[in-house]
Amino acid sequence: MIQIYLILLLLIIIYFTGRSFLKTSSVLISKYTKIVIFCLIGFLILFLTATGRLNWLFAVIGLAFAFILRLTPILLNYAPHIRRLWHYFSGSQHGTSERHGTNSAKGKMSIEEAYEVLGLKPGASEDSIIAAHRKLILKNHPDRGGSDYLASKINLAKKTLIKK
Repeated sequence: MIQIYLILLLLIIIYFTGRSFLKTSSVLISKYTKIVIFCLIGFLILFLTATGRLNWLFAVIGLAFAFILRLTPILLNYAPHIRRLWHYFSGSQHGTSERHGTNSAKGKMSIEEAYEVLGLKPGASEDSIIAAHRKLILKNHPDRGGSDYLASKINLAKKTLIKK
């Protein structure tokens, strides 16, 4: 008989908890859910430690770590963003615009080079410089699949010629 009362009490608690969840914001529910999950994981680890059954957890973590290390080169072939992060954290800077060690990286460009970049003859008008810049930057802008390096060269060429 007492078991029926306990089940009834549990159902009443579940009912009122469900009603309170419907009234609270999703951010608060998410926060409480994370807290409950971390507490359950902590209690599980504490229980496994107290009973002496924690060794299999370390074996699984070691196995997962070894598997991820073996899988990393395969993932790098299929995910360019992971490859960039891998190169960034490993210290090599392959694939960045820093490998172009020209004067334009320092903000300097000769007037002749600027005319050459924009495809204009020396002595072109300011309107033709702006038009050539606009045409080239539309083709080579990084948002449209162009490279940062070319876009910076084109912008620097315009800046050099209009500043003179």
